[in-house]
Amino acid sequence: MRVLIVSDTHGKHRNLDRVLEETAGIDVFIHLGDVEGSETYIDAVVECEKHIVKGNNDFFSELPREEEFLLGKKRVFITHGHNYHVSLDPEMIKEEGRARKADIVMFGHTHRPYLDVEDDITILNPGSLSYPRQEGRKGSYMILEMDEDGTCEYRQFYLE
Repeated sequence: MRVLIVSDTHGKHRNLDRVLEETAGIDVFIHLGDVEGSETYIDAVVECEKHIVKGNNDFFSELPREEEFLLGKKRVFITHGHNYHVSLDPEMIKEEGRARKADIVMFGHTHRPYLDVEDDITILNPGSLSYPRQEGRKGSYMILEMDEDGTCEYRQFYLE
């Protein structure tokens, strides 16, 4: 199973379109918030299973604030992250993920890629496709590949 994970597109479609073209054949699409009105656009261009949550800039959106679901054999918890103070430290969202018995926790908001794989939980942030804040300031996203046994490989990508 191939999963495309993006966040913080802020209504900008150019980089999202490029990534969707480059990652053709994904099985699941996950957007971790701050779509800024692009829900309809994403629904039209993404043809696989989708999970999208509301970010702090999605003021009038009816998207859910959080979502929990199974991805293969893994329990996944997704949220934008601002309600868990992820800009300061990922510990609060990690604790929330453990309390929810999540195997994988995904968040956005910081516009910086992050990956922490521990024995019992993985915490990740793909960064921002539109307004990156990490060194080099390149838009970023993640691909999660999961085999039938539930073994996961996480790969971070940066736009050139």
